[in-house]
Amino acid sequence: MKTAYFDLISGASGDMILGALVDAGLPFTELRDALNLLGLPEFELTESRVMRGAFAATKIDVHTADTVHARGLAEIAQIIAASRLPAHIQERALRVFQRMAEAEAGIHGVPVETIHFHELGAVDTIVDVTGALLALEGLGVGRVVSSPVPLGRGMARSAHGAMPLPAPATVALLRGAKVVGVDHALETVTPTAAALLAELAEDYGPIPPMNLTAVGYGAGTRLTPEPNVLRVLLGDAAAGSGGTEKLVMLETNVDDMSPEVHGYVVERLLGAGALDAYLTPVLMKKGRPGVVISVLCRPDEAPQLRGLLFAETTTLGIRTSEVARECLAREIKTVQTPYGAIRVKVAHWAQGEKAAPEYEDCRRAAEAFRVPLQHIYQAALRASAE
Repeated sequence: MKTAYFDLISGASGDMILGALVDAGLPFTELRDALNLLGLPEFELTESRVMRGAFAATKIDVHTADTVHARGLAEIAQIIAASRLPAHIQERALRVFQRMAEAEAGIHGVPVETIHFHELGAVDTIVDVTGALLALEGLGVGRVVSSPVPLGRGMARSAHGAMPLPAPATVALLRGAKVVGVDHALETVTPTAAALLAELAEDYGPIPPMNLTAVGYGAGTRLTPEPNVLRVLLGDAAAGSGGTEKLVMLETNVDDMSPEVHGYVVERLLGAGALDAYLTPVLMKKGRPGVVISVLCRPDEAPQLRGLLFAETTTLGIRTSEVARECLAREIKTVQTPYGAIRVKVAHWAQGEKAAPEYEDCRRAAEAFRVPLQHIYQAALRASAE
């Protein structure tokens, strides 16, 4: 599996993440063309090489004529849904903005649907969020790890007036992350970067074991005596070496819910961040047929998914247990087939490797070329084996 390690030397922002990933090898034109799928005419993406302290770094800027001062979550969701971005990118981008909305709602004590983003609702923030997701996919990254997040203290100006640093939204978004205080009266981490890290990072700590393949430096806007850069390290896990991760299993039995709801609930769970969700038919007390709804997730996702189960099903109780998952090392590579480019997930182990084409890519190709889905699968597997 290709891993990206974000080394927050002086902090992080959305444009610094983009700059680091481009500096690490993602062609700028590929990122620019992918972001054009947003369908927003109000922005232009530019790339430049700059010095930050003694470091040469890549600076990505979003130039926009956007005049909208504030957008609600529903409006941002509408922009993303109306784009031509892949469905899985749209889904994950919406989760990032949902995190932001929930953080803001908690701070101000109001419902999520009444929240209007000011700085965070601008076009450049939408570009930063979707761009980071597209860039990681373009580089084939399957796992993100971050260093502990450096947080400075002081005061800053915002649309709500004077705000303490770290910004309240940043603190709320980083709940569960490893943070460290630094002696700067500056905003070292923006809410956009905090939301991306909260969504993407599996862990916060030292550099994980990997075969290092690339290093990139993304420049921030501010000029400081210390180098205002974010560093990303890219590497591959050694073939056959996977890893064990601690996950949470949520389970509940239901026997009084319409079967029509079952599929909807599973889709909601997967869309909300579950690693897996499935139904198992069981025979319950008094001979009633029922199902066990099982949800596998990371620990920080458990509260949200537990709430979703209570809201969307008739259950009155949910069992929670910790489980260990052993994973094979894996990577995502793109292969060329007669039906276009198809992403293939390749897992490595001691006895060899196994490959699985990405369903969404195969489905789109099957619909576009009007051929059976299995033809696309076989073409992708043949290309992967070459």
